Amino acid sequence: MNLSNKVALITGANGGLGMAVTKAFLEGGAQVAGVSLKIQDSDFGHPNFKAFPGEITSGESARAVCSAVVAKFGRIDVLVHLVGAFKGGKSVAETDDDTFRSMLDANLVAAFQMIRAVLPDMLARGSGRILAIGSKAAIEPAPMVGAYAASKAGLVSLVRTVAIENKGSGITANVVLPGTMDTPANRAAMPKADPSKWVRPAQVASILVHLATDEASQISGAAIPVLGGEL
Repeated sequence: MNLSNKVALITGANGGLGMAVTKAFLEGGAQVAGVSLKIQDSDFGHPNFKAFPGEITSGESARAVCSAVVAKFGRIDVLVHLVGAFKGGKSVAETDDDTFRSMLDANLVAAFQMIRAVLPDMLARGSGRILAIGSKAAIEPAPMVGAYAASKAGLVSLVRTVAIENKGSGITANVVLPGTMDTPANRAAMPKADPSKWVRPAQVASILVHLATDEASQISGAAIPVLGGEL
């Protein structure tokens, strides 16, 4: 899976999943622009990696990040949007406004802003890959996670809409839907769970790398479940 001569912008590049994804893209030969609130070049120490600290929840901030990446690398071939958050534990009836809005902001609004920001350059060049991380909850809702599931379902709809709107343009858009990820944060939050059933970040990273290659040019509008032992 060759990503030589590709420029990938990865949001959440130094997170639990982001570490695996960023390393996989670097190993594939991509130039990687890593975006996060707190990120630095030394997080990866790779000559093809450049850190872009910043937030992406507004149109202005997302465009500023993309402009900085284009100024550095000349273009953005691939957007890999990994930023997200989880809050749960209450029924819809008990969910407060702040929780609902925070789930929309973290899991849907940020994705919308980044996708909208990268599309003009991709359309001008007639080429691009848009990839996002959703959740199993987007298609299999469960009790006590209504706000989270709704935000991730909205992300799936957004990505598939982008795929349809850009059909035939050389731009593809796909979303991966993992079950519980085997990350340090999830292990800390669920110490009694069995992580052997959880999805390994490296496997999700491999799927994203493939979707970013020229060999995946006919895959668009896909919502791909990766459920591990939770199937």
